[in-house]
Amino acid sequence: MKSLYNSGLAILLTIFFMGCKELDLAPENSFTDLTYWTSEAKAQSVLNTAYAQMFSPGYFFYNEALSDNAYNGRGDAEGAASLASGTYDPSLGRIQGEWNFHYQGIKTCNILLDNIDRIAEMDETRRERMKAEARFLRAFQHFQLMTWFGDVPLLDKDIKIEETRTITRTPRAQVLAFILDELESVAGILPSNMEYSEAERGKITKGAAIALKARVLLYESDWEGVITECERLMNNTEFGSYSLHPSYSGLFLPANEYNSEDILSLQFVPQFRTWSQYFDFAPLSTGARLNAMAPTQELVDSYLMLNGSSINDAGAGFDENDPYANRDPRLTHTVVYHGFEWNGANGGSHTIYIEPGSDPNGDALDEFVSGSSSTTTGYYWRKYFDPTHQEGFASGLNLMLIRYADVLLMYAEARNEISKLSAGEWDLTIRELRARAGFADAAALNYNPARSQDEIRAIIRNERRVELAMEGLRIFDIRRWRTAEHVLNGWAHGAQFGPAEIDNGYLRVNERTFDKSKHYLWPVPRDERNLNPNLGQNPGWD
Repeated sequence: MKSLYNSGLAILLTIFFMGCKELDLAPENSFTDLTYWTSEAKAQSVLNTAYAQMFSPGYFFYNEALSDNAYNGRGDAEGAASLASGTYDPSLGRIQGEWNFHYQGIKTCNILLDNIDRIAEMDETRRERMKAEARFLRAFQHFQLMTWFGDVPLLDKDIKIEETRTITRTPRAQVLAFILDELESVAGILPSNMEYSEAERGKITKGAAIALKARVLLYESDWEGVITECERLMNNTEFGSYSLHPSYSGLFLPANEYNSEDILSLQFVPQFRTWSQYFDFAPLSTGARLNAMAPTQELVDSYLMLNGSSINDAGAGFDENDPYANRDPRLTHTVVYHGFEWNGANGGSHTIYIEPGSDPNGDALDEFVSGSSSTTTGYYWRKYFDPTHQEGFASGLNLMLIRYADVLLMYAEARNEISKLSAGEWDLTIRELRARAGFADAAALNYNPARSQDEIRAIIRNERRVELAMEGLRIFDIRRWRTAEHVLNGWAHGAQFGPAEIDNGYLRVNERTFDKSKHYLWPVPRDERNLNPNLGQNPGWD
């Protein structure tokens, strides 16, 4: 799949974005011209563009700062600072950008679907598979729009500029039904991950369609539906072969791309298509430019002790003077804390000194200093660091949008919501994830029948948080659980580098506000409503 991006993608993207404007977003003179649709290779070029538009690496990473997991302390990258603090309105660039981004992707998919049958000389099986890929991508884009905005225009065919000025928003329930129907349909057409050749790895599979369907149903709290879809992946090779990769840290390294856990990834190609967000995430001593997004203390505190206890539990063994000892190993694979041993490119390693005044080398690049270019919270990121990165931290490492661990977590949550999670279901899900992470203590691994359904719910939700941290999913979880109004109100904190009399020394880094009367849906972008008043507005935003 990576090699496909090298064939005409840059030219097509240039043509596409030069022709895009508002909802129409039409490269009309390029892809819809009757003379264009003459070969399968040209259709594949359009489909490649749709793949490239599937998701943004900026959204993937900075969505973490929309939640209580991270803080965007430099600028307003992808609108993260404004959205997290609740200080935004319909004119925010991220809101318009998100709307445009997904409709650009929908536009490309519809152009392909509306025109691919013009190609006379084409294998019919190949044609139908390419249609199914485009339909999946179109459903994925509508899902993203529906999740943020609720009612949105449902576009199942290409539309003209005139229509964009009068179109209305489709009721959310109708958009949802379209998404679910499309995913079920294409799952019967697409190959499984075992059927693609090595050269085609990264293409959308029937397993991806089922996994995305499970996620859509999860966001709807359709627990029976989630169980059905997850079991199709857990118990049935008809939809593909998936399992946990044996190493949690290795899961996010270039050497293990396309591993058994990867269900759907945003594809990148070294030199040709890269992302470089780590230039503003990594410790400065590793060559980073500055720190624009850092983990919060709230995220760090969510990692358990190795004995399975929360740091606040009696007898947990947590030592505030040695806070990172005996913790869930996923903490070390995700977050860089004071004293962290950084292993970088070419086998080089050094200690990261973050506590003020601690660096024995004197340069103090990584130390917390308020208002400097270093960390704003006392932490840096580690997960998804690419040790083979190019200049400016440019990386061709794929970013996983859905992985098998999420399937297990969705399954555990749905089972527990219907009836308290059983010992067998615990062993299939939570125990497996913790064992893979490196837990060995029986208290952390074994099912405790004395726990209530509510207690297990809290465990599952926390397991999602630490397993999937830095993967951009936390914001969607706290919105669907309706806990955003609690965790995004008040101060986000950093490490214990502040005055002891304020919050026990934990840095106050960002005061946040979440208005439950309107913030669970984003407003329709101001510029869209100026062009088309028929779009209306979400509650609380007029």
